[in-house]
Amino acid sequence: MFLRRFYDDGLAQASWMIGCQKTGDAIVIDANRDIRQYLEVAAAEKLHITQVTETHIHADYVSGARELARATGATLLLSAEGGPDWQYAFAAADGARLLRDGDRITIGNIHIAVMHTPGHTPEHLSFLVTDTAAASEPIGIVTGDFVFVGDVGRPDLLEKAAKVANTMEAGARQLFHSLERFRALPDFVQVWPGHGAGSACGKALGAIPTSTVGYEKRFNWGVATTDEGTFVRMVLEGQPEPPLYFAEMKRINREGPTILGGFPEPLAGDRDALERALAAGSVVIDTRPAAVFAAGHVPGTLNIPLNKSFSTWAGWLVRYDVDIALIADNAAAVATAVRELAMIGLDRVGSWYPSAVVTAWQDAGRRLGTIATLEPATLAPRLSAETVTLIDVRNQSEWAAGHLPHARHIPLGYLTERLAEIPRDRPIVVQCQGGARSAIAAAHLQRLGLSDVHDLLGGFQRWASEGHEVVR
Repeated sequence: MFLRRFYDDGLAQASWMIGCQKTGDAIVIDANRDIRQYLEVAAAEKLHITQVTETHIHADYVSGARELARATGATLLLSAEGGPDWQYAFAAADGARLLRDGDRITIGNIHIAVMHTPGHTPEHLSFLVTDTAAASEPIGIVTGDFVFVGDVGRPDLLEKAAKVANTMEAGARQLFHSLERFRALPDFVQVWPGHGAGSACGKALGAIPTSTVGYEKRFNWGVATTDEGTFVRMVLEGQPEPPLYFAEMKRINREGPTILGGFPEPLAGDRDALERALAAGSVVIDTRPAAVFAAGHVPGTLNIPLNKSFSTWAGWLVRYDVDIALIADNAAAVATAVRELAMIGLDRVGSWYPSAVVTAWQDAGRRLGTIATLEPATLAPRLSAETVTLIDVRNQSEWAAGHLPHARHIPLGYLTERLAEIPRDRPIVVQCQGGARSAIAAAHLQRLGLSDVHDLLGGFQRWASEGHEVVR
């Protein structure tokens, strides 16, 4: 049996290839949109991808299952569980085989038992894998967003992200009963989850890539909690804010992701083209580091540094109905940014501009934007005198653990929809935990029309470490 885990750091997402080395057949589970990686590994291992499936309709990234099946001629396998509201709209057109609890998938000598494990979503499946050439009992279970290392899938996303009312508690109870089936599996069965640390699909995911049923029964709070009422209360409290784009991901993945045939290749442009793009309403994402952007940038551009959080904040802050342009250091950075955006369905990247466009903008006599910074010691007296408005852009759990006096709490992802809550009669200071999110927030607020915006250096961590007052 061949097993390969593919992991995307930006999405904190895992997909799995399982192959029979005797017959050369393989299946890919929970493919993302970068299908090249699966094709390359299959070719290197002399495997042919004959089946493609996924555990559920994903909310945090655009599925690549449809595109991978189309590219390889593989059979697409999709869940038929969850009721009429949770069926794949494209299943019939794509000739998909529909899966139900108790079905079996055969990949050469490998048998995969289908388990319906609702709770995170109504249609969620898990896949129990047995290598019949070597054993009569299962070796592992692909759990998707059902069971993670150290955590379980959150049942509140349908209500909080997809706006399906009154589904949180019902989902939590479904999840509890799905976990009863999980606990009944042999302790030696390996657990192959769909996400790792950093994913918003749970609240305490571990960074270890795999585990076992026995280990999770002992040390995973969700698996170990056997009282239903206690579990429901615990699984629903303290969940992080779901990104706003999760609802769009659900829609795209249920209706059918667009077949890309490769990631977009935007055209390089100059200062005049950039000016036209801004005038036409394009979102221009400047991917340079925050400090470089703060020192000088083209007004109206949005700074999202090209790091592992790039796609997350792009999903929060960029609308899906607008054209996108990029400012980047080189073509390689552009390719990376385009890939990251496409992974969450932001496909409308038509142009890019080298970082030198900022200098060209200034050389043409145009004003550059800057973002002022404040030291905690400078902010403290101004905060006490209430001569500034402080916006804390951290998440709810961080705010609850301690915050600066006189601060207003608006998480970064909600700044656009809550812009009217920010007074305009005094300078605005934005602050996060360490400084990364507040830099993005300052750029975003400038782009939304607020001019007198400052970024608190070092955020809450530096403020607290220097002994300033903290409200708890």
